[in-house]
Amino acid sequence: MSVNRVFNFSAGPAVLPTEVLEKARQELLSLDDSGMSVMEISHRSKKFSEILERTKQSIKDLLNVPPDYKILFFPGGASLQFALIPLNFLHRKADFIVTGYWSQKAFEEASKLGVSNLIYTSEALNFSAIPHQQELRFSENADYVHYCSNETIHGVEFDYDLTAGDLPIVCDASSNIMSKSIDITKYSLIYAGAQKNLGPSGITLVIVHEDFLQRARKDLPTIFSYLSFANENSMPNTPNTWGIYMIGLVCEWIKQKGGIAAIEKLNQKKAQLVYDEIDNSDGFYRGRAMPQFRSRMNITFNLKTESLENKFCEEAESNGLMNLRGHRSTGGIRASIYNAFPLDGVIKLKEFMREFREMNS
Repeated sequence: MSVNRVFNFSAGPAVLPTEVLEKARQELLSLDDSGMSVMEISHRSKKFSEILERTKQSIKDLLNVPPDYKILFFPGGASLQFALIPLNFLHRKADFIVTGYWSQKAFEEASKLGVSNLIYTSEALNFSAIPHQQELRFSENADYVHYCSNETIHGVEFDYDLTAGDLPIVCDASSNIMSKSIDITKYSLIYAGAQKNLGPSGITLVIVHEDFLQRARKDLPTIFSYLSFANENSMPNTPNTWGIYMIGLVCEWIKQKGGIAAIEKLNQKKAQLVYDEIDNSDGFYRGRAMPQFRSRMNITFNLKTESLENKFCEEAESNGLMNLRGHRSTGGIRASIYNAFPLDGVIKLKEFMREFREMNS
C-alpha cells in the first residue's frame, strides 16, 4: 500500500522511524504468529515478558547503563514525574535549575510538595541560555538537584553532564534521550517521556540508581510509589504494553543505525544545516537561543513579523513541511528534528528557508 508521508516537525508526539512503523504494522494483527496483537496479549504472559526484558536490555546496551541501575516504565509522561519524583524523594529540600518552560513546570509542581530552592533561572534572558557548571551554587544537604537537559519550547540544551558534588542529580531528558552519549553514572535518576525520541505518548522511561531508589518514601499508595514499580518490574498495574513494545523497536532501530555515536553525529549534522541557514540570513531569521546553548533537537527562531511567520508556515505546509509553528506560549517557528527525523527533510527545510528568504526580503 502506497502512503504519502510528509516531513513532520512536531515537537511531540513526534516522528517515528519509518522502519519501526512498518515493523509494527507487519506485526499488528499477529505478533510472532501468535494470532494476537501485542495490544491483546497478557502483560503476565511469557511473550510479553520477553518483550519487556529485551527492551530493558536494549536500553542498557545503548546507554551503557551499569548493573546498579534499574530500568522502569511508568504510565503517563514527564508531567506525571514532575509530581511523582518530589512525592517519593523530596524529604527536606531540593534544588532546581530552570532554563525553560518544562523545568519551570517541574519546579512549580515540586513546590506544592516541599521546599524547592530555585538556584538558577534564565527567565531574565527569555530562557535563551544554559548556566555554566561553575555558576551554580547548590544547597547543603539537598535531597536532589533537578534540571532539564533540553528545553523543547525555548530551544536550549545542556552540552555537558551536570555535577553537584555528592548531591543526587535528577534529569528530565525527555527530548534528547538517546540523541547523544551521556555518562549515566553522573545521574541518580533520569526520566524521559517517550513521545519525542523513544516511541509513542503515554509512557515514560526511568533509569534510577538503586541507592537513590532506597531513599523513596515507603508509605505511598502503590500506584504512586517508585518502590512498588521497582519491586513489581514496572507492573504494579497493567503497563502500557504497546508503548514498551514500540520503545523496544526504536532501540533496535538505533542499534541498526550504528548506535548512539552514529545517531549523535547525524543529529549534529542535521542541526548545523538549519543553524547555518539562520546565521547566513542577514537577520531575516533570528535564532532565539544564544548560539553556544542551541538545541540540536528543537531549533527555534523568529521572522520580522508575526504575519511573515504565518506566511512561512502556510507555504511550508504546502511544500510538505508540517508542524513548524512555535509553541503557543512563545510563537515563532520551531523545527523539531529528533533522532528519527530524516536528513532529507532537513535539507528540504533548509532549501525552503533560503527560497522563502529570497522571495520575501
